[in-house]
Amino acid sequence: MPSNAEPLNLRHPFPPEEYAARRARVYDRLGAGAKALLQGAGPVRGFQAFRQTNDFHYLCGVELPQCCLLLDADSRAATLFLPPRDPHASSEGDVLGAEDAAALVAETGLDAVHDSSALADHLREAARLYTPFASAEGSQGSRDVLLHADKKVAADPWDGRPSREEWLRGLLAQRLPGLELADLSPVLDELRSVKSPREVALCRRAGELSAQAVLESMKATRPGLREYHLGAIADFVFAAGGARGQGYRPIIPSGANIWYSHYFRNDAELREGDLILMDCAPDLCNYTSDIGRMWPVSGSYSPQQRELYGFMVRYH
Repeated sequence: MPSNAEPLNLRHPFPPEEYAARRARVYDRLGAGAKALLQGAGPVRGFQAFRQTNDFHYLCGVELPQCCLLLDADSRAATLFLPPRDPHASSEGDVLGAEDAAALVAETGLDAVHDSSALADHLREAARLYTPFASAEGSQGSRDVLLHADKKVAADPWDGRPSREEWLRGLLAQRLPGLELADLSPVLDELRSVKSPREVALCRRAGELSAQAVLESMKATRPGLREYHLGAIADFVFAAGGARGQGYRPIIPSGANIWYSHYFRNDAELREGDLILMDCAPDLCNYTSDIGRMWPVSGSYSPQQRELYGFMVRYH
């Protein structure tokens, strides 16, 4: 089962100096007189756990809802804006809000923390404001899937809502007329594509957990189980390894389902003579992996299955 490695600190996967170095690279690309504004994830709309968006987490690591991060290229300062403490969330444990500015500055290494109501005053000083135009990646989200969903909503005659990013740009244009807006997404995409040693270590850990989940599932496979039983094994391996759920919905098709590359129902019975495909990965501090493997339910490849698997290995 999972290795004996120490569980990761999900709230602090990187030290403050790493986030500061990332922000410094953003300042270098913005130019004189420019600021950058990032909007974090909104409040959860149910009982699921909060998870910060990837770009926001990349630049400060703050895991709180309804935050904004303002970066000033001239002063090279980062300011966090967040609402006051939510009294309804007090039953969930320690709740941080704008009243905890000193503690948040000390914990995160940011330069200042203010109430969200003060953001507009700080934005008026900007000559040019960068903000991400691309949809923010959250739990089990990727850029292409989010873009596809945004297009479907926009084309729906009974919906048509803009994305959260479009809505923010509309508010900025309305409240700060004349402000020049520029797209921050290309800058962040370029920076995030090059991983630091700590990021590489997280990616490797995510890959190790994925491999452990597949190996344990192989050992447990037998006719009569259902596809979701193997998903439950992966859930345990990921949680025991310090992850918070799946990086994407697990793909565990068997038999005829195996032809659907993004099959997700995972409710069919495993049958003698069938192959099973397993494609799953953990969400490990906003980093994930992608490992897919195929094996026979019976535990032994038939000649035809062996030939088919050879085709897939050569294709890969």
